[in-house]
Amino acid sequence: MDVRGGEDVTGGSGAGRKVHSEDMAVEVPETAHQISNDSWLQAGFVLTTGVNSAYVLGYSGAVMVPLGWIGGVVGLILATLVSLHANALVAQLHEYGGKRHIRYRDLAGRIYGRRAYSVTWGMQYVNLFMINVGFVILAGNSLKAVYTLFRHDHVMKLPHFIAIAAIACGLFAISIPHLSAMRIWLAFSMFFSLVYIIVGFALSLKDGIEAPPRDYTLPEKGADKVFTIIGAAAELVFSFNTGMLPEIQATVRPPVIGNMMKALYFQFTVGVVPMYSIIFVGYWAYGSKTTSYLLNNVHGPIWLMTVANIAAFLQSVISLHIFASPMYEIWIPDLESKEVLWPIRNLSFRVVVRGGYVATTAFVSALLPFLGDFMSLTGAISTFPLTFILANHMYLVAKGNKLSPLHKTGLWLNIGFFGCLAVAAAVAALREIVVDSKTYHLFADI
Repeated sequence: MDVRGGEDVTGGSGAGRKVHSEDMAVEVPETAHQISNDSWLQAGFVLTTGVNSAYVLGYSGAVMVPLGWIGGVVGLILATLVSLHANALVAQLHEYGGKRHIRYRDLAGRIYGRRAYSVTWGMQYVNLFMINVGFVILAGNSLKAVYTLFRHDHVMKLPHFIAIAAIACGLFAISIPHLSAMRIWLAFSMFFSLVYIIVGFALSLKDGIEAPPRDYTLPEKGADKVFTIIGAAAELVFSFNTGMLPEIQATVRPPVIGNMMKALYFQFTVGVVPMYSIIFVGYWAYGSKTTSYLLNNVHGPIWLMTVANIAAFLQSVISLHIFASPMYEIWIPDLESKEVLWPIRNLSFRVVVRGGYVATTAFVSALLPFLGDFMSLTGAISTFPLTFILANHMYLVAKGNKLSPLHKTGLWLNIGFFGCLAVAAAVAALREIVVDSKTYHLFADI
């Protein structure tokens, strides 16, 4: 028996391994990734990295501009609270039925059956793929912003920078075997996040103080306004997208539920402060003229803006690997447990599979580089179902006999509300993509 981090482990690394968690023997499924290896704080940093990814540079324009001060502030606070509630529900089901459910689809399959396993798997990977498309677009935008700081010839365009970003993402993906191996890179990720958030905040604050009064009126009218507001609502919940919570919780040491709740409280308190700061000051400084990439609005020393954009690029590379890790896990044989760190078979497998995935992601990113539209569509077709509808319904089914009538009613209301919002948001997002596709050609230089 091996005692590691407070966990009693019986058996090998494959199927049938047992851990003793909170005085209960819990079965751990077979996986190539490490289980029960990380502290709650590391999991909290993984979650916080997602919240403060380079996507935060787009929320001032994508959320605040269409919603305004009242709608944006109230909506963001409500999105924070309902996201914490939904993620807490999923976290509490991690050991449902005496087995650790280390994948979202495993949990859904245990509660509903085989068909739900497949449907959840599909939704989750659509969700993660579209998130990663956004990260590649962000990385490409960051590199393009650096280029335009020094040259104005427009020889290199956004698709070129997306290709460069894809190469960097592919090399990083090949180098990092699994999520637990991200330790030092999480520190780098938080550092890079603080760099572009602090620089963006400081330069926006300077611009806002020096600028004349801004226009905060909502830009759209009539039916366009309705669709834009619905799309912005989808982007609100996208900012807290954790459609891979069981995969992150799988890395946490026992007691896994208690430690995961600590990580979630860290994410939704300390973790959201930088995001809130950059969103609100960005909108305050530029009003309705705020763009979907805030660093394109700011003015300041070229060297400082260069540093901020490079930090956004590097953070996007790291974040993509975090959100792609469930994709990699299903394609990786149990090679990571070998004593040799870089066996030829292992390395070649990573190059082909991970490199192919990143190349596919980059192609879609360059083909349709409409970042705001992708955020809306991702929120509609996968974030709402996974993070809100499914989370509430799974908890209702799993804990139904133990819940009060009032609690059950609240869960059903959540399911109905987010179901209707998901349909409306999907229609709004598809409409925006069609509109933008008429305005911009494929492989557009946005």
